[in-house]
Amino acid sequence: MANRRFEMYQYRHILVRMRMGDSNRAIADSGVAGRNKVKAIKRIALEHGWLELDKDLPDDTQLAAIFGEKSPNPTTTSSVAPYADKVDKWYQDGVQGTTIHQALVDKYGFTGSYWSVIRYLKALAEKTPVPTTVIEFAPGDAAQVDFGAGPLIVDTRTGELRKSWIFVMTLAWSRHIYAEFIRDQSVATWLACHRRAFEWFNGVPKRVVIDNPKCAITRACYHDPQVQRAYGECAEGYGFLIAPCPVRDPQKKGRVESNVKYIKNSFVPLKEFRSLSDANAQLKSWLLSVAGNRKHGTTKCQPLERFTEIEQALLSPLPEVPPEQAVWAKVKVHGDGHVQFEHCRYSVPYTLIRETLWLKASDTMVRIYQKHELKATHARMHHQGGRATVPEHQPPAAQAYNMQDPQYCLAQAQRIGESCHVFIKRLFASRVLDNLRAAQGVVGLAKRYGAKRVEAACLRALTFDNVRYSAVKQILEKGLDQQPDESSTFDTLSDAYTGGGRFHRDPNKLLPH
Repeated sequence: MANRRFEMYQYRHILVRMRMGDSNRAIADSGVAGRNKVKAIKRIALEHGWLELDKDLPDDTQLAAIFGEKSPNPTTTSSVAPYADKVDKWYQDGVQGTTIHQALVDKYGFTGSYWSVIRYLKALAEKTPVPTTVIEFAPGDAAQVDFGAGPLIVDTRTGELRKSWIFVMTLAWSRHIYAEFIRDQSVATWLACHRRAFEWFNGVPKRVVIDNPKCAITRACYHDPQVQRAYGECAEGYGFLIAPCPVRDPQKKGRVESNVKYIKNSFVPLKEFRSLSDANAQLKSWLLSVAGNRKHGTTKCQPLERFTEIEQALLSPLPEVPPEQAVWAKVKVHGDGHVQFEHCRYSVPYTLIRETLWLKASDTMVRIYQKHELKATHARMHHQGGRATVPEHQPPAAQAYNMQDPQYCLAQAQRIGESCHVFIKRLFASRVLDNLRAAQGVVGLAKRYGAKRVEAACLRALTFDNVRYSAVKQILEKGLDQQPDESSTFDTLSDAYTGGGRFHRDPNKLLPH
């Protein structure tokens, strides 16, 4: 009988028609109520004598006592009821229904279904409505920032349609808007958008109210949010306070969210964009001509008029020199003494291998810190796969190798001796092997064996036409460089036959004429 949508005045209307003599069918055909309901009402009306013309119609209290909503059956109890205290607290803390159900099952052996938990939470929500509060802002006090999904815009480099985002900053008092289309939500893009927004307003608000995007907040927390290091430096440079909204409470920045919807619904439809720059040019023109001059639904004023006449003068002035916009990142030193950032490698002193450092990257420079101590500085590379190496950052052996180029080796060989110099020149004359390391090895043997012995070893190797590092090394190891020159022995034996020996023969006489 009870029907939440059927009000007491409707019951009275049906009773009046019944007292006027209208049939049940006529009343039902008028659409006031169904035939069964009209029949039931008439039966109750006859029982209470409400159709007698000499009696007054019942008031709302009497009708509600008969037709009003009935309280639920007290015998029907939710399976969640035994855990009401715990579930109520979890609900107030913002814990999700799936998590609550799993916790009840794991910790308390709950056998009810997930939907029983959801029904309980819905009933709890109806009993505990959440009040809303309108937050007022003074001129120049705050700006609200948010992202929104943008349209597909062609990439001029590839010709492909790519997803875009809308960055929106709204001055909370005047409702004046800055917006632009962007390709990503990176930290660098976030900082660049802030700079362009402040330049658009020609001033800086006292506070910037944000959600909790990862490009701004590294750890969202109601009481102690952790600010992205680069964003903190941006706030210090421009002189504004970062005001993150509480988690799961986006209403705190409802003005910018409404403007995101406004741009998506009023500007984006039926527009054609040739490129990202073309889309932003059209958007900025629209912000000044349309969005700024509309009559705002709440303030009943034009946002641009409120901004230019009052709020702009109350913003903090822009700094004379824009703060450096640099991105911070934690990096680990690889075994080769380099750190990686955006697919490029930058060297640091080799003693920092396996250490975790801080890298600060601006558009032009990369600085690498160990805690607060600067360890390396490089020019920023923007092509993937780039590698920047400072020779002094490498181990001593690697530095020595890189320094010992062919000219260095030839100069060192010249100091050792003429034979060593010839030996090294022949090494570099090879058309098969790059013998730089071999030349370095030969020259380096002088530290162990001395220049005189290396010179002698090179002479012996040249005598036998064995121009290899291993040959010189073996000669020195076996002491062959200290033995008589085998070429002179050969000359002595030949003299026995050609230079006046006992069995000497004149070679001219042996030749046929």
